[in-house]
Amino acid sequence: MIYKAKTKYVSSSPQKVRLISDLIKGKNVNEAIGILRFTKKKAARTLESLLHDAIANAQSDLKSHVDVDNLKVKDVVVDMASLRTRKRMMPASLGRAFRFVKRQSHITIALEEEQKIRSRQ
Repeated sequence: MIYKAKTKYVSSSPQKVRLISDLIKGKNVNEAIGILRFTKKKAARTLESLLHDAIANAQSDLKSHVDVDNLKVKDVVVDMASLRTRKRMMPASLGRAFRFVKRQSHITIALEEEQKIRSRQ
């Protein structure tokens, strides 16, 4: 079964968040938390919080009993929040101004339970 958690309008550009999200795709949940905890990027804190939310969603599911140690990060989707792109102006010399854009992100983390293969002996 797949367990998801979402966050919207994160104040970091999707390009910067994708750099961190690629580090944890396909990893075990405990390993992904360790990677995010020791990554010195602002987006790592947001992804770690979102990963804990996805784990809590998996544990609170009443239909199935989930072992947290068997969960792995199936997918991390980072999209741009196009409606909330903030446009700002940077003053320049001679009365000019340059426009720059502060981008925001929507992040979705999907977890799934790993099936351990039992060998016959």
